[in-house]
Parts: sequence; C-alpha cells; structure tokens
Amino acid sequence: MPNHDPRARLLELSEERGVSLSGLSALIGRNSSYLQQFVRKGSPRKLEEMDRRKLAAFFGVDEGELGAPEDISPIRDAGRTGSPRRSEFVDVPRLPLDASAGPGAFASDEMPVDTFRFSARWLRAQGFEANMLSAIAVAGDSMEPLLRDGDEILVDRSPRPLRDGIHVVRVGDALLVKRLQAGVPGMIVLESENPAYRPIELPPEDVQVIGRVVWKGGRL
Repeated sequence: MPNHDPRARLLELSEERGVSLSGLSALIGRNSSYLQQFVRKGSPRKLEEMDRRKLAAFFGVDEGELGAPEDISPIRDAGRTGSPRRSEFVDVPRLPLDASAGPGAFASDEMPVDTFRFSARWLRAQGFEANMLSAIAVAGDSMEPLLRDGDEILVDRSPRPLRDGIHVVRVGDALLVKRLQAGVPGMIVLESENPAYRPIELPPEDVQVIGRVVWKGGRL
C-alpha cells in the first residue's frame, strides 16, 4: 500500500536511496537541518512547491507522494505538451568524490552536488535498481584509455557475488577504480588499464568493494 504521509514517504525515499536528509536539504538549497525539521518536527507544515518538485524529480516519483495537491497532474500536463512524464525519469545523485589513487570516501551522508537523469525504462532494462546507483568522477590516468581523467562513472552498489570487472574499491583511505580479478586463490588483484601501472595483489579482507562500474560518460 502506498505511503500517503509526505513526511514518512520522504524519509522512506531517503533511506532507500541512501542519501541523508541533510544532503537532500543541500540539494534543494536549504540549510542542513531543514528537512530534518520537516520530517521530525512538522515544520514547515508542508513542502514549498519548488522544493517538492526538486525532490520528486530527484527520486523519480510523482509530486503527490510528497504532498502535492491532487490537481497537480504530471500525466495531464504531459498529455498537453507531448513531453515524457517526470516519473519516467530517475535522477541519480552525483557525489563530490573522485575514484583515484588518492584519499576518498563513499558514505550515505555525502551531499550530492548534482544529478544525472536517466530513463527509468532504460535502467530497468539494464537490470539496475535506481536507489543503488551513484555517479562519481574519475581522477588520474591509471585506467586510460578505457576511463580518462574527468570521466563520470555510474556505480552500482547492489550486493552481488564478486566477479571480474571494473569496480570502485576502497583500500585503506584510498578510493580506487580498477579492473578486479578474483581468480587468484586467497588474493584479489587490482589491475590498471594503463600498462605503466603494475597490478596490486591484496588479501580479500584489505579490499572493500563499493560497487561495479556499469556506465561511463565524458567529453570527446
């Protein structure tokens, strides 16, 4: 049964996406405690139209789920303009992180700096869960020519059995994007595409797999 309480629904969506209320507050240009007060203390009484619209677009849901009046109908508006409905798209958070050989972090309380909009139908066709996706930038040349400095990558954080492929991993305090090889008994091998960088062999307990890289975008 759908949740018709906009406060509870907002909290539910934030938990599903793994984004904090303070991060969402920053996304809509409010102070860090704004949505926390809305959810926990009922102040403001309802979301302002522009705030509600930005949040609905970010989560890819109908504005009605966040308290919009019933006479606001994206379906009706789409019929007049011929444009796709807002709910047919999903905004994936773009986090202020670099996957490189330098220090990094990847936590649920990171504040999104922007979003990438994807077709919800395309994401479903690829087998992706929107709430498990995040976008980050690539820094450095260790993965050239496959991934270049400044490319944006889509990271799927869905829990899956470990298999070979391009992944974002944490090693100590460093966030890396590497080709992961799991075929060596008792070891995980992190390989760069650039032959100037030698493979790194580590025991599994020293490597935290953040997610699999499933899409890239960048300038030509």
